[in-house]
Amino acid sequence: MTGKDDYYNRAKQEGYRARSAYKLQQLDETANLFDDGDTVVDLGAAPGGWLQVAAEEVGPQGKVVGVDLQRIDDLDAHQVSTIPGDMTEEETRDRLRRELGGSEADVVISDMAPNMTGEYELDHARSVHLARTAYETATEFLKPGGDFVAKVFQGKDLDDLEADIEESFQYVRRVDPDASRDSSSEVYLVAKGFTTAPVATGDQLTVEITDTGAEGDGIATVEGFTVFVAGADEGETVEVAVTDVKPNFAFAERVE
Repeated sequence: MTGKDDYYNRAKQEGYRARSAYKLQQLDETANLFDDGDTVVDLGAAPGGWLQVAAEEVGPQGKVVGVDLQRIDDLDAHQVSTIPGDMTEEETRDRLRRELGGSEADVVISDMAPNMTGEYELDHARSVHLARTAYETATEFLKPGGDFVAKVFQGKDLDDLEADIEESFQYVRRVDPDASRDSSSEVYLVAKGFTTAPVATGDQLTVEITDTGAEGDGIATVEGFTVFVAGADEGETVEVAVTDVKPNFAFAERVE
C-alpha cells in the first residue's frame, strides 16, 4: 500500500467523508485560503469532505454553503448549509444568493469532476467546462480580495483556462496536493486576490485628482475605483500610467 492510499484509511479513522478532505487541507496550507469567520462556497460538495474541512477552518463564526446535484447528508456543524442543484441553472444561483443573505463569499472552492468516459481529451474538456462554470460563479459571488480554487484535468486547454482566470485575480498558480492519487491527472488552480478593477497595469488614462492620501499621494477615482497617483496634487488633471492593481485600489505615476 502506498502512502497516498493511506489517505483513504485516515479519512475513515478521522471522521472525514472522503479522502479528498486532505487535498483541501494541503491546498489551504499552501495558499492560506481560510480565516476565522470567512464565508465559503463549495461547488460539487458531495459527499461533504471539503465542507468538513472548510467548517473547521472558518470556525463557528464562519459560514459554509455546499452545492451539488447529489444529496449531501447533514453535517454536525451549524455553520454548514447545502443546496441541491446545478450551478449552470439560474434557480440554483438564486438559491445561493438567498442562502448568502446578500453577502459575498471570501472563498469559492470547486472539486467538481466530470463523469469519466475513459477518453482523455473528452474528460479533459469536460473538466475545463466545469472549472469555467466554477470560475463564473466565483466572479459573481466573491468579494474583492477573495480566493478561488478549482480542480481541472491537465491537457491542452489548461493554459488558456489559467490565463482567463488570471485576468480577474492577483495571481494564479497550479497546485498538485500530495493527497492526489499518483495515477490522477488532476491539478488545482488556486487564484488569490479577486479584483473587479476597471483599470489594469500598463493602462494610460487622464484623471482628476480629487483628494490627498495619508502618504501624500493624489487620489483619483475611475468608475468608483480608487487610484493613488504619486506626486500629484488635489485639483490637478493629469495623464497617468497604472503601475500596480490591487483588489480595492491601484497605483499610478504621471506620464511626462
